[in-house]
Amino acid sequence: MQITDLTVTLSKNLKTIISGFTFTLNPGDKAVIIGEEGNGKSTLIKLLYDPALIEGYASFSGTVFRGAETIGYLPQEVDFGETSVYEYIFGEAGYGNETEIAELGSLMGIPMEFFYSSQKCSTLSGGEKVKLHLAKTLIAEPDILLLDEPSNDLDLQALEWLETFIRDCRQAVMFVAHDERLIETAANVIIHLEQVCRKTVPRHTVARLPYTEYIARRARGLEHQEQIARKEKADYDSQMERWRQIYQKVDRRQEGITRQDPHGARLLKKKMHSVKSQDRRLEREADNMTQIPDVEEAIFAGFDPANIIPGGKVVLDLELSELTVAERVLARNIRLRVGGPEHIGITGRNGAGKSALLKKIAEILFPRRDIKAAYMPQNYADLLDFTQTPVEFLAPSGAKDDVTRARNFLGSVKYTSDEMLGAIAELSGGQKAKLLFLKMVLDGCDVLLLDEPTRNFSPLSNPVIRKALREFPGAVICVTHDRKYLSEVCAKVYRLTENGLITVSIQNQN
Repeated sequence: MQITDLTVTLSKNLKTIISGFTFTLNPGDKAVIIGEEGNGKSTLIKLLYDPALIEGYASFSGTVFRGAETIGYLPQEVDFGETSVYEYIFGEAGYGNETEIAELGSLMGIPMEFFYSSQKCSTLSGGEKVKLHLAKTLIAEPDILLLDEPSNDLDLQALEWLETFIRDCRQAVMFVAHDERLIETAANVIIHLEQVCRKTVPRHTVARLPYTEYIARRARGLEHQEQIARKEKADYDSQMERWRQIYQKVDRRQEGITRQDPHGARLLKKKMHSVKSQDRRLEREADNMTQIPDVEEAIFAGFDPANIIPGGKVVLDLELSELTVAERVLARNIRLRVGGPEHIGITGRNGAGKSALLKKIAEILFPRRDIKAAYMPQNYADLLDFTQTPVEFLAPSGAKDDVTRARNFLGSVKYTSDEMLGAIAELSGGQKAKLLFLKMVLDGCDVLLLDEPTRNFSPLSNPVIRKALREFPGAVICVTHDRKYLSEVCAKVYRLTENGLITVSIQNQN
């Protein structure tokens, strides 16, 4: 695939999100697209697959030459309608390559009977939906794979398979991902999309390097550039101070000279002309000075350290004989005790009932008056009114002080004024996630119930989010498949099975 001078502009505000992007996807390339929320990663993937997918909200110029015969595309969200799993995989006529499907299912941790299920696709868990669509995409044996967040909601077994598959498959792959371990393992090309100068100027970087090397080299480059810029600025300030001293001296002498000394006046006038010429030269030099690096810093307003829970306090003491969803028993004999400021991680296979368990815990903790619990679901629409603005969500009272505080917090996570006052529906998944985190901060919550909290943050933002949660002085109960989160944030990790919660070693999640 050859991309030449591609520029993408949003229709609603004529904002350019990608400018002059040129790139060749070669055989063997496993190119990951990274960047902060709203920088056009998903838009780029959609455009490369089918320009019609962006017609409703963006336009583009430039050319895309697709040399591949077949292109496979995995969107972030698939509308399955009322199709059953069997109909989706085999078609209504029941025709399909059963051997190949069985092999794929084995690799992805999907039993063959799952593909023959009459269960509606819309009722599957998030991870099951991703696996199902990815399996159908791979059955067609495409020459190029365009994958938008393929790791979203996958369980640990499927994540490990996905890493190996992307790294070793014959197809060229371009994918958007937030899972750092996946990027580190599978990608050999980095495409970094940025919005700098207060999100007004798009910038892109292409590096044919492993991710860890790219991040390290980028950090060294930015640090070196900043050192040079600060040295040049200090030298410039020193020169300007000397210039001001000379200017003031000549200016005072001009004011004090009399008409009886015309020769001296001419000399001072000539001297002042020379001083002003030097000022213009210094201004030209300033225009060409090295600038402090303008980057999209991953900023997050940290939690209040006062929202601490004492070590001896019992946050949760749960005994659940059965965990059911739609009259289907997912697990039995669940026992979970959380005390003080513990940080707990819960993993398990897709469809095991992790999200259902977290909702059950939320129902138990919300009525409590001795703690203040917050819940972050996988589906943000469960909590967010998409017709509201971010400011209205954070400051529902509309009081001036509350609105000012909300705007300050939104600004701290790089929301622009337009984003603060626009509909939540127009925000990216990561921006919506930041909104929910800000609500927890503003509400002073001391117990956080989080369902896949890092799934929509960029690999550059995720380390910041992990640090904030690691240092959170309250209790955290989190459902996640993010291996870096499990190892860096959680003191205890449990796997949800049919027979309840089993303690697992954190090291095993690395």
